[in-house]
Amino acid sequence: MNHAGYLERREQIETYFDRTAAKAWERLTSNAPLGRIRASVRAGRDQMRATLLEWLPQDMRGLRLLDAGCGTGALAVEAMLRGAQVVAIDLSPTLVQLAADRHASQPAPNPMGGSIDFRSGDMLDAGLGHFDHVVAMDSLIHYDTPDIVQAVERLAERTSASLLFTFAPRTPLLAAMHSVGRLFPRSDRSPALTPAAEPVLRAGLRGAIGASGWNEGRSERVASGFYTSQAWEWER
Repeated sequence: MNHAGYLERREQIETYFDRTAAKAWERLTSNAPLGRIRASVRAGRDQMRATLLEWLPQDMRGLRLLDAGCGTGALAVEAMLRGAQVVAIDLSPTLVQLAADRHASQPAPNPMGGSIDFRSGDMLDAGLGHFDHVVAMDSLIHYDTPDIVQAVERLAERTSASLLFTFAPRTPLLAAMHSVGRLFPRSDRSPALTPAAEPVLRAGLRGAIGASGWNEGRSERVASGFYTSQAWEWER
């Protein structure tokens, strides 16, 4: 991992989500009315979250899950309702506090006995412990392919069953959309995505975690207007 480059990029992402666009993301992840562009992003993110949840067990009692880049906590809550012991972490203290506040203000019946531990910090922190499942939804899409590979490798060292993550696929359409910077207005535009070529990413992952018993599983691309992301499952 290019440690200096990774840390610089991580700082940019933290600044964006914690300061520059916190209000925009609070609205995006709510039920508030949105314009066409943001509405397409919301719909895409909802579809992606549903896909990742579909790949997780329906009964997660006794299982530990890391929501790596939890944002405002929607996936973490769904996993908790299945009985998972969730550690939900994000670089942005502002988003983590919003997630915790939303969860506290909208208590749901929890017969499965799940829980959520909301934290702000680095998803790669080994101090978070070991997990049965890890989900990293749209939290690696701003990093270069070698950094994605090494981040997944570090997560795999502490995961026993499955790793689910998303990446920005390298497509002409995605490249065009981001070249004109139309995902968000200039005042709260996100750090540039780093599209990854799937064959290159696959080769890197096979080399990094294949020898440890990890195998490629399902893959699904979600494209909704100005949102394009690809989910990938790796299983031990």
